[in-house]
Formats: sequence, C-alpha cells, structure tokens
Amino acid sequence: MFLASSAKPIDENLKKLVDEIEAQSPSLSVLAAREFRYSLRQTPVEVNIKEPRQFNVLEEFIIRAAIEFQPPPTEDELASVLGLDSVFIKTTTTTLRSLQTLSPTSPLTVTPEGRLFYEKGSVPQPPYPIQIYAITDPLSDKITFQSESLNETTINLPDLTDFITLDHTIADIASLPLEEIQKSIQASGLALHVPEEGKIVTSCRVLASTQKFWRKISLFIIFDALEDKLTIQIRNGKRILESASNWLELLHTEGKISLQALYKLSTETINFQREAILKQKNTEIEARLEKIRQKALEAATEATGEGDNYKALGEAVQLRDGQISLAFSEVLNSAKSQILIYSPWVNQAVVNEKFITLLQKLANRGVRILIGHGIARRQEDEDKPIPPEVEKKLRAIKTPDGLPSVQVFWLGDSHVKEVIVDKQIHLCGSHNWLSYRGDYLPRGESVYKVTIPHQVQEAYEFLANRFQNHAQKLWGNALENRDFQLAVESLCVWGALGMEDIALKEIQKNNWLELLPVWLNVALQGLKSKKISGDSASFKTALSLLNQVSIEESFIEQLQQGWRKVIGAIAINNPKTALNLLSDEVWAQFLRLSIAQNSDSPDNFISQYTKTGN
Repeated sequence: MFLASSAKPIDENLKKLVDEIEAQSPSLSVLAAREFRYSLRQTPVEVNIKEPRQFNVLEEFIIRAAIEFQPPPTEDELASVLGLDSVFIKTTTTTLRSLQTLSPTSPLTVTPEGRLFYEKGSVPQPPYPIQIYAITDPLSDKITFQSESLNETTINLPDLTDFITLDHTIADIASLPLEEIQKSIQASGLALHVPEEGKIVTSCRVLASTQKFWRKISLFIIFDALEDKLTIQIRNGKRILESASNWLELLHTEGKISLQALYKLSTETINFQREAILKQKNTEIEARLEKIRQKALEAATEATGEGDNYKALGEAVQLRDGQISLAFSEVLNSAKSQILIYSPWVNQAVVNEKFITLLQKLANRGVRILIGHGIARRQEDEDKPIPPEVEKKLRAIKTPDGLPSVQVFWLGDSHVKEVIVDKQIHLCGSHNWLSYRGDYLPRGESVYKVTIPHQVQEAYEFLANRFQNHAQKLWGNALENRDFQLAVESLCVWGALGMEDIALKEIQKNNWLELLPVWLNVALQGLKSKKISGDSASFKTALSLLNQVSIEESFIEQLQQGWRKVIGAIAINNPKTALNLLSDEVWAQFLRLSIAQNSDSPDNFISQYTKTGN
C-alpha cells in the first residue's frame, strides 16, 4: 500500500497543483512537493539608443552628390551648383558629420554607415539614453533585461541555497561585450535593439549597485509509472523550468544533493512508493486485458461451435495466426479519422512499400496516425531500434495540406501490442504489429478484436495518454530551443488526439503566433473528419489573436490561406456558423490582413464557398 496524498511531504500551497499534475496523466504520481525561495540580482543600467529618421531634401542631395559625383565635391562647389549660400550647405554637412554619415574630411565623403542609411532613405539621429534593468537568475544562468524594476516582496520560505549550491557569481555588466548585451536585450523582448530597422544599442553603463530580490520556487519529485522514471522538477508557478530541472537532476545523479534534505524523502521511501505504484499500474493493465479475454471466452462458450475459426465471438473476437494480418489490414483500411499503434519493434518486414502505400492512401483521406515503439527503458538500450530508413519513410507521409500524417516516436518500456482505430476497434494480444507479418509461419499467436465500447475507451485513454505526454515533452523542448519543427510535431500529435484546443492555448500562452497557420491546417483536418465543430470555442479564440498579427509577418500568406480554407470548410457544412464567426471586429481584421478583399462583405465571402462547395 503506497502513501496517501495527505501522508506525502507536500506543502499545503502546492496540493492543488499536485492534483492537477496527477489528473493530467494517470501514469504520474507526485511523491513530494516543497516551496523554497531564491534570489535574483538586479542591476540598473543606462543604454544609449541610436535610430534613424527620414532625411530631408537637402540632406538627400548632399549624400547623393558625395556618392555619385566624380570627383566628390566640396561644400563650396556644391553650393555653387545649387545656387545656395554655402552657409546652408556647411550647416547641413556639419549635422551629417556629427551623425557619422559623412567623414570629417573634405571633399564630401559618405561613410559606410552613411551608405547603409542612405539606402533606407534615412539618417541616424543623435543617441538618446534609456534606463532599464539587468536581471541575473542563478537558476537559468542567464541575464535578461526588463524596463521595470522588480518588486520587493517578503517571502518566509526555506532558502534554496541552504540545500543546493547556486553559482552566485554575478556577471560584471560593465565588462560584458556590447554585442552580448545587444543579444540579451533582443532575447528579452525589449524593442530597443532592432538592427533591421536601424535601431541600435550603442553603449551600456551601470547606474547603481546590484540589489537582491527574493522569488518563490517549487520543487517536485514525480514518478512516471509508464517509464519507471523518477523526475526532479522545478516550477515557477505552473511553468516548468526545463533547464533548471535538468541541472538539478544532474546534481542528483552526481550525488551532490540530498533528496532527504530537500524533500524529507528517504531513498527507502522512494523505492517503496515506486514498487507500490508499479504494482498498482500493472494490475490495472492486466485487469483491462483480463476483461477482454473473459469476454471473448464467454462469447466462445455461447457460440455454436462451428468449424470456422474466424467466426465472430460476440463483441470480442479471437483471431489466430494467419487471420491476424488479414484483420490488421481490414481494420486499418476501415479507418476514417484516427489510428493509434503501439508495437515494441518496427522493421522492413511489415513497413514495406505496400504498407507505406496503404498509410499514404489513409493520409490522403484525412486519417491521422500515431505510432509508438520501444521495449527498453532507455532508447539507447534498444536491441532492435527502428531502422532510420523506415522511420524516414513513415515521417515522409503527408496530408494533402503538407502536414505530417504519420507521427512515429520512441516511447519505450512497454511490451503491449495494440492498435486502436477511430476509438471503435481495439486489437490487442501477442502479435508484434510492425515487426512480424504473420502470414508465412504460424507461431501460435492470438489477438483479440474488441468492439466493446467501454473497453475500447479504456485502451484508448491508456495509449492516448502516452502520446499526449510525449507531445508535452516535445513542446517543452520546442519552447526551450525555439525549435519550430518540434513545435509542429507537437501540434500534429495534439491534432491527431483531438486536442486542438490544448495546442491553441499553448500557442497563445507562449505568444508563438508564427504557429497559427500550422494550427489552422491541423484544425482543418479536424473539420474535414467532423471531429471539430465549426462553432468550437477554439476558432473564436484563434480569431481574437488576429489583432496581434502584422501584415508584414513572414507567415502572413500561410495565415491568409489557412483562414480562407477554415472558414470555407465551416461554411460548406453550416453557412450560418461561418457567418457568426465574422463579427464586425473579426471582419475588420480580415480586411486589414488581406484575408478578404476590401470589396468583399461577410455574406459574399461566405457565399463563394457555399456556391462552389470547395
């Protein structure tokens, strides 16, 4: 019997979050959760900003003459050409020299910086100062900048540095290279250093001494029964600090921190909890499979006993040897929207050209396919890893809109062999679906084909949960590294699981608007397979984000096409629903972003899809 939640070392303020973590995944159990405080260091600094302004007619003529005249003219020569008093020319050239657009020598010579600004139709203005704050975070080992000072708060919690040695070596801001400061300011989201717009941070100086500010942090020990893995996690509120969590796990692996001191949790207690949880989870899985076997046995007992081995045994059909591959093919071909497969191994014996062609045919009609594989607890310990060429062929299968239709991942640490199609059919048993064809050498294997709704649902929740956990990990890695391709994979997995709302919330929460066109394509598949309704709240949320998008965005064309397709798909099924989405505010955004033409009206925009049907 494992410890009840009330007996675990979990701080009172974290109990609600612990319940949420465990509710997200039946395989996760929080063994301990504690709050600590740690300190950030803040240094006020002043940066000088230089940005351009449009040049006037005389400035443009002087710079152009200095570039094009051969030989370059003097101020007096240029005044003579223009018929102006040389005072006007010299006053303007003095200004341009002070802005480092012209060199200080005569005749007039344009500097390299001046040429760059001239090409943009501008000249630099004198630098101006702005005060900002440099924040050093010892957990992230990064320096960030913000425009507002941190707020002082009193936090009566244990100091994390009493248990873990944090590197409090504060970087000397004054000694940092200007280029590093510029990059940190850009990464912090302050629009102070924007080279492509000619806005440059030219210098930085420290204004006052560094101050210490306390912040709250939460540490968790989480056990994943599916992976038989203990994870140490650091969170700021609900947000997981990935790099800090990885660093803490490394310290634990190296024996440099004590879980007993940090969490009041001994190694013996952790091992006891682990064994108890694993036993419970394995019991649950076996109970589910035993229900299936029992149902098939009961149906077999009631059967007439006719000699046909493939005779239906009620709602749980038992298949043997050669019948298995035939049923596998038939079940896959019957798919309308979704296929989940778990096979410990994957190889060319099954995933051949014929199988790839079948999956591509399914993809062409909108079926989304998730494949999990792996039997070892660690991917590097797999005796028979998936051949790279096989994985490449699977990942090359795309939807008609160019999104990945087949997602294949190592999940590991599982002997289960299961196939679930459209949440209606469940194949389970001893057959290795993607590594043994089963049509040339009988091995006495048996599989159950189950259509009992509640049992199919149980199996679906178990397998879908593993894919959902993987999608969440992919998303975390994508955020940490700002990896667009990993983010796309996460969205496609969520889409395949019918979790488009989760995908959109993550995009919105992390302000990653570049992913909106991808989300629209994912949602479009859901609309076409009728897994998403046109009146889903997700579409209203996505439309509300349009006011944050500029017409200059690099992804604007994909966004325009995405919304036209989505509104068109909704309109084909229900014109009124599509029209209701195009409120006055939304329509204004459609016009601003050229999703619709200025000559259009909402009614006309909708009618073009209802008339043509595409």
